[in-house]
Amino acid sequence: MEFLRPATWEDALAAKAAHPGALPIQGGTDVMVEINFDARRPEALLDLTRVGELAAWDEDGGTLRVGAGVPYARLIRELGDRLPGLAQASRTVGSPQIRNRGTVGGNLGAASPAGDAHPPLLAGGAVIEVESAARGVRPVPAEEFYLGVKRSALEPDELIRAFRVRPASGPQYFSKVGTRNAMVIAVCSFAVALHPDERRVGTGFGSAAATPRRAREAEEFAAAGLDWDGRGPLRESAARAFGELVARAAAPIDDVRGTADYRRHALAVMARRTLTWAWNDHRAGIEGREAS
Repeated sequence: MEFLRPATWEDALAAKAAHPGALPIQGGTDVMVEINFDARRPEALLDLTRVGELAAWDEDGGTLRVGAGVPYARLIRELGDRLPGLAQASRTVGSPQIRNRGTVGGNLGAASPAGDAHPPLLAGGAVIEVESAARGVRPVPAEEFYLGVKRSALEPDELIRAFRVRPASGPQYFSKVGTRNAMVIAVCSFAVALHPDERRVGTGFGSAAATPRRAREAEEFAAAGLDWDGRGPLRESAARAFGELVARAAAPIDDVRGTADYRRHALAVMARRTLTWAWNDHRAGIEGREAS
């Protein structure tokens, strides 16, 4: 197996163009496990750890641009106040050692339906920035990035450079069902994001279909029914209907981690709870602003 270690982004793109079968590696928390168990044997490894710009983030024009090599631990520490849903998901990823090495870019590259970063990226309306030496930068909305089980919209000569997302304008929550809170592959997961400035609700769920998905009908139902200017609580009937619509959007299977019926039930419960928590936070924010 050939080992490629470019020092610059331009060199990385050139190496990927010359070796389309090369497997990118940053934290290696998924890739090395597959290689160690002989589940994968790529023709070459493309080590991106020396490409400094992948480990940087900035804010431009009200949008955060986060490099594909920023690890989960830094997302929690440096961006937790601006991307709370993604930070919550990041806290459930593996152990502290894994969070120090693993990256959202790696999660995207693996494109597993169970990846923890996918639901908050979908709920937040993230755009994935991919690039090739031949065609330059190509923005891919998160909902168009996932094509199938461990299949993404990446072309053979493309690499993930960053993701772009607006800082949270309202409450965000992430919830995950597993045998424990962390160091576990999700039986299913769900994220919700309130966008009060747009009077819109974003959703994303994982491990309950061939790809991570949004629950569009549930989003439209919630956005139309919420009293964005008022202080009224979320009606229990509305929360339950929202959860049922989320469950309806799923297409789960039975596997060793859970049954399809259980996944639908769990999604409905997580959706109901997270929307209620987010709405209560939104109401509290309105009351706090009025009191001040």
